Amino acid sequence: MSRMHNPAHPGEVLREWIPEGMTVSQAAGQLGVSRVTLSKILNGKSGITADMALRLAAWLNTSAEVWADMQTQWEIWQAEQNPRPVIRPLKLAA
Repeated sequence: MSRMHNPAHPGEVLREWIPEGMTVSQAAGQLGVSRVTLSKILNGKSGITADMALRLAAWLNTSAEVWADMQTQWEIWQAEQNPRPVIRPLKLAA
């Protein structure tokens, strides 16, 4: 299965949505989260939770799914970079 090549962390994308001149503290205040929480997301140290996806959707007039899907795509790509054992498909008895 071919996946997107090294998708951006959702925090990188979110940085582009925050208006120029708005501080992280101001954005965090509008989202109802701490500056540290938002800063970790923007710096790729934390992911977008379902709760944060809902907050971003309300704040930026997007869907929560766009943020959750972005997070999932990033996590799957990261996981694909690690070795895994060979896993055979489940065969059900007829």
